[in-house]
Amino acid sequence: MVKKAQYLKFILFLVSILLLMASQVEAGVAVGELSHEKNAQIDETYQGTIFINNNDNEPQEVKIYQTDYLFFSDGTNIYGEPGKDPRSNANWITFSPKRLTIPPKETSTVNYTVNVPDDKSLVGTYWSMLMVEGISKSSPETVTEEKGKVQLGIRTVIRFGIQLVTHIGNTGNRELKFTGANLLAKESGGRILQIDLENTGERWLVPLLRVELYDEDGNYIGRFESSKMRIYPGTSVCHKIDLSSLPGGKYKALVVADNEDEYVFGAQYTLKF
Repeated sequence: MVKKAQYLKFILFLVSILLLMASQVEAGVAVGELSHEKNAQIDETYQGTIFINNNDNEPQEVKIYQTDYLFFSDGTNIYGEPGKDPRSNANWITFSPKRLTIPPKETSTVNYTVNVPDDKSLVGTYWSMLMVEGISKSSPETVTEEKGKVQLGIRTVIRFGIQLVTHIGNTGNRELKFTGANLLAKESGGRILQIDLENTGERWLVPLLRVELYDEDGNYIGRFESSKMRIYPGTSVCHKIDLSSLPGGKYKALVVADNEDEYVFGAQYTLKF
């Protein structure tokens, strides 16, 4: 009984620590815009600023570093070595500072400069990420760590990824490929139509996906929409549209990815459920 009581006490202690950490995460570092986009010309230089807020009542250390960024319809996200991807602009970017301490309830800034190379082969969209990561007081990276003091505990790392996107003028072909359509059953009943899209072009797309359904006789049933998702060249996304309101039957589906400009892409499917 003594051991069981000690075990329960330890579990309650861990829960209290995790709740405290959760409250600290809510009150800690926050970043303004998570995407900075610019149309630029070859051999052009431009600047930008990232605002970082400390909502806590204590100073917060922060480090800033670069990564490449890719994502795919199966849920995979890759934060690669900066500048390695063929469409990375990480090597064009300089920024300062790389580390800072933000006073309580204050806002600090990170300034960056993008130098687009004088390279006539550049076309379409290039991008990378600046990561903003808070440094816990228990982290060995902190400059405030007490010398010679061993710290033991659970540490949560929260980071924000700011996408820095450079479009080379209006260049780059726009191509979108429908790579899959599947009907998935919901645990609570009903069904989801999953549509996978891949950007096979040279410039990013941010299409609105809509599905227009018709019955077997060609009668219009209705329109169903999914939220917009940006798709960089070489990346892919998964759209999910709830069709639970429809009765069982056979339907013809016209799926349209509308970039809300002159670029519209479509595919047809037959659905049966």
